[in-house]
Amino acid sequence: MFKITAIDIVLIILVVLAVAGAVIGCMTAYKKGFASGVEHRKQVAESQFISAEEKAKSIVSEAERAAASKKREALLEAKEENQKLRQELDHEIKERRNEISRQERRINQKEEALDKKTDNLERKEQSLASRIKSFEKKEHEITEIKQKQTEELERISGLTREEAKELLVHEIEMSARHDAAVMVKEIEQEARETADKKAKNIVAMSIQKVAADHVAETTVSVVNLPSDEMKGRIIGREGRNIRSIETLTGVDLIIDDTPEAVIVSSFDPVRREVAKMTLEKLIVDGRIHPARIEDAVEKSRKEVDAIIKQEGENAAFSTGVHGLHPELIKLLGKLKYRTSYGQNVLKHSMEVAYLAGVMAGELGCDVTLAKRAGLLHDIGKAVDHEVEGSHVTIGADIANKFRENKDVVHAIMAHHGDVEPQTIIAVLVQAADAISAARPGARRENLETYIKRLQKLEEIASSYEGVEKSFAIQAGREVRIMVKPEAVNDDAMIIVAKEIAKKIESEMEYPGQIKVSLIRETRAVDYAK
Repeated sequence: MFKITAIDIVLIILVVLAVAGAVIGCMTAYKKGFASGVEHRKQVAESQFISAEEKAKSIVSEAERAAASKKREALLEAKEENQKLRQELDHEIKERRNEISRQERRINQKEEALDKKTDNLERKEQSLASRIKSFEKKEHEITEIKQKQTEELERISGLTREEAKELLVHEIEMSARHDAAVMVKEIEQEARETADKKAKNIVAMSIQKVAADHVAETTVSVVNLPSDEMKGRIIGREGRNIRSIETLTGVDLIIDDTPEAVIVSSFDPVRREVAKMTLEKLIVDGRIHPARIEDAVEKSRKEVDAIIKQEGENAAFSTGVHGLHPELIKLLGKLKYRTSYGQNVLKHSMEVAYLAGVMAGELGCDVTLAKRAGLLHDIGKAVDHEVEGSHVTIGADIANKFRENKDVVHAIMAHHGDVEPQTIIAVLVQAADAISAARPGARRENLETYIKRLQKLEEIASSYEGVEKSFAIQAGREVRIMVKPEAVNDDAMIIVAKEIAKKIESEMEYPGQIKVSLIRETRAVDYAK
């Protein structure tokens, strides 16, 4: 359909006006030259102008009619759309009203049900209150009857209630103590007859099968020098060489009057080893200056890392423990440079693994798991100088971090008694650790600590009532206690020995185990006259 807009109308009017202007111009140009046809042309132009004007009016009129038609159509469409929206809105309002009505009905129903429950509860409360009153009345009656019976019993027996209670409790306590002592003695005797012999055989066989060094290893970080002249070269001009070594390795070098020797001091055994190897390289090379020191430290650090990894792999291979995380292998290797009371911790861990494996084999347990737990039981000592906490807690955290077996983690936690052992593997690791640490020559102990341990043993034993004298013997492996025969009878000796042993376990730290022996002597003396 042909549509005429207002712009089209304006353009048409402009065209018409342009044509009219052109005609008027032509008339002006030829006015003088064509005098004879002027009148005729004027009439023609006027007629054309009038025709164009009429045509323009006709076009404008047509455009106005078209615009009015479009306007009516638009209004009609708007009315239809409005009517449609109104219908939709009415429908939605109706649905919402229906939903609100349904919700109101449900709420009313719930309120009615709640009212019924409330009524039932009130009735039950009333019934319960009446029953409570009845029970209280009966309880009061029972109390009065018991009071009368107690008074009658007191009158008949001649004892008050408190006196009778104390007498009964005392008799029960004495009877229970006697029965407990007898039972403990019987159980210990039975267990000793059946288990002691087998346990001794297993431990003895395990120790025989494990060949270990019998001399405690002492790590001494002392570097020997070819001559005392080398001390000055190590110190360097204005101390620059020794400062470079100490800064790069993190150790302290002690250069004193000791002939042909330099002492390396550091809390970190790995740093101490790096510094020792660095000095040895510099002494062999002879060129000692900061640049050369830096190269030697870097090479020594790489060599120590390689040694750590190799030692960890060798330990795992030697004990037959496979599948360890690479980081656990490195931590095992670090134990080569860690000692405990002079005993090398890596060798101790391997020894515990062997012992635990042999005992597990004798008992029919998992040998591989026992070896794994024994090898990793002291893994926390590799970093206990870097991380706060005991090596037991640190070791368990490390094992958990690398997703070790839960039995291995428990054995690490229990090998020093921090937690009660719950598995056979934990008990075997605890026993193997004690055997390895307590064998002759495994560890060294200074005289002061040794004397304090003996004094503490005798002090604990003498603190119990009925103890006359106590003696720590066999290098503190046994404490013998003399008791007063009139204060402690034969049955009570077992209880006292148990209590002293528990107190020693809770208050002292010691390798292996301590035997508690109680001695009671009764003498009868008479004279013939």
